[in-house]
Amino acid sequence: MIRKIIHIDEEKCNGCGACAAACHEGAIEMVNGKARLVRENFCDGFGDCLPGCPAGAISFEEREAPEYDEQAVKKAQEAKKMETVKQGHREGCPGSAMMQFARQEQETAPVIAGKPVSRLTQWPCQIKLVPTQAPFFDGARLLIAADCTAYAYANMHEDFMRGKVTLIGCPKLDDVDYTEKLTAIIRDNQIRSVTIVRMEVPCCGGLQRAAQNALQSSGKFIPWQVVTVSRDGKILD
Repeated sequence: MIRKIIHIDEEKCNGCGACAAACHEGAIEMVNGKARLVRENFCDGFGDCLPGCPAGAISFEEREAPEYDEQAVKKAQEAKKMETVKQGHREGCPGSAMMQFARQEQETAPVIAGKPVSRLTQWPCQIKLVPTQAPFFDGARLLIAADCTAYAYANMHEDFMRGKVTLIGCPKLDDVDYTEKLTAIIRDNQIRSVTIVRMEVPCCGGLQRAAQNALQSSGKFIPWQVVTVSRDGKILD
């Protein structure tokens, strides 16, 4: 099809990379020190890359080019996010590296050698740190719990964490809306059920709303429930 698309003059290009950084779709890459339009179907023709070019090497042209593929762009952007998360785990804090724990030998025994066993099945467990896609999400029953619940409710591991993938957070302390991330986790993985465990305090409502909004936004019909824990450690509903 004939459409408007960018043109990069490699003779003028000084290799600064400003256009590649400005292209949110990932159509431009640096090749041998020069900017190059490497994915024509990723170029939307809006020209976000033009204003940032100090050498005036970018212009519009109308020519035969593949149609802009929005779905392919979104897929590539999600893959890039995943790689960024994985890279951060590899190069960042070693404590954030993904791990999955085998608990088969403890499946029926709440106590081994006189001590309670852990029911945590994966690492990390903080909502802010966990990737949106990971092997432990495949077929998982998801527990989304407020940080304080494990301290207020004595039998958290046996009654709620056992057999589930556990995600914890505090919207007040993290100062973030978890909706977008939880939506991606539920939408992009085969989640079997969702249990939300929150404290009775009002600020925990943010965690519940984020989880409920994520369930709705995911477009999936998944069994879910909300359990509220009182400040003195009792189940209220």
